[in-house]
Amino acid sequence: MVEPIAVWHALVRDEAAGDLCGTLAARMRERRLTFGGRLLCPFLRPFFLHAAEEARVTRAAEALWRLGERLALAAPHDQPLMRALGMSEAEMALARIDPGAGPASTAARADSFILPDSLEFAEYNAESPAGPAYSQRLAELFDQGSLMTRFRSRFDVRYYRPVEQLLDALLRTYREWGGSATAPLTAIVDWRDVPTWSEFEILRDAFVAAGIPTVIHDPRELAFDGTHLSADGRRIDLVYRRVLINDIVARMEECRALVAAYERGAVCVANNLRCKIPHKKAFFAVLTDHAYRHIFDAADLDAVRPHVPWTRMVTDAVAERVRRERERFVLKPNDEYGGSGVTLGWETDEGPWDAALNRAVSEGNWIAQERIQIRREVFPVCDDGRIFERDMLVDFAPYLFHGRVSGFLTRLSATGLANVTSGGGQVPAFVVEGKKTEE
Repeated sequence: MVEPIAVWHALVRDEAAGDLCGTLAARMRERRLTFGGRLLCPFLRPFFLHAAEEARVTRAAEALWRLGERLALAAPHDQPLMRALGMSEAEMALARIDPGAGPASTAARADSFILPDSLEFAEYNAESPAGPAYSQRLAELFDQGSLMTRFRSRFDVRYYRPVEQLLDALLRTYREWGGSATAPLTAIVDWRDVPTWSEFEILRDAFVAAGIPTVIHDPRELAFDGTHLSADGRRIDLVYRRVLINDIVARMEECRALVAAYERGAVCVANNLRCKIPHKKAFFAVLTDHAYRHIFDAADLDAVRPHVPWTRMVTDAVAERVRRERERFVLKPNDEYGGSGVTLGWETDEGPWDAALNRAVSEGNWIAQERIQIRREVFPVCDDGRIFERDMLVDFAPYLFHGRVSGFLTRLSATGLANVTSGGGQVPAFVVEGKKTEE
């Protein structure tokens, strides 16, 4: 098969005399594809995934989700295990609340790097993964463009629709929990000042169009009367929780109504508060330690272990090893997001690395993880109205909605960290195959 990337780049060069950059920016603004007011995608090419790669990702990622769910079932009644994961007392208290039936993580995401001969997971977002609406709308934007029209003459191309699959997953969890409303009033709940608010609006509009009444509320706008959770006088049946458990713990009084209704079983909350257990980065330490093998299904564990890097909580003993082998390891806080606090040994001098290790040991809730192979590709990018080709790191993250791969978040960065929060960009992912010819 002719290489899709080369074909696409040739199409970009053919149309470079036009205003590709201005057109892309205008169409993104029209579709609310912004993160904190910044356009999501300055790039002029999607990420291309071959069907064989799609199958490989699906097998491993869906097994990883099942392992996370198994851990979420086992840990609430095993205090040593929760401590090994780095759960705080407040997080453990929330995890012990019986959430009722349904998965801990209705929506999850497995951040990974995929190469032709390898797939490695960097971490697992089991709590409140952002981006599915952005991913679908970006895919639709590229799919409707003139470049894709010409590209389809050479290739068969398809993309996922995670918005619809997320709604299906939320409704499935609601039914499993015991919800009986035909069209449950659904509340997307997070703080009003988060940069992803525009995504909530996209999701709300899509859910309403599908027949599910949906509202967006700050946790401080919720009320619980001992029987029903409500906002603006309307009873809420299902909460799509985007407010992080870290924020719930830190601002418990402002989240009191939500937690009280959840504890009384008055509302279905997805993801439930046990999702924090596999969300901890130390989840991978448990997966790569034979002492915990008995917790998991052997087939799922065997399917995932080749794709999970060696990971351990940083102790004095672990610190000595990673101090000596700086270029083989990365240090991460056990429970942060957006790349916060991540230190890459191969990009850090000895002095700062020792300081980071000393901090990790003294604070006691950091992980050390073996370096994994990353993917880099050249992408055409718009910069001040002009088009340049730049070599970018590609972070590829399958969404898992009720255990099924339902789309991808694909982030690009010129540095060793790829996330939108720290300044990276996002592109849609398309599965590409050679055009089938009739015999």
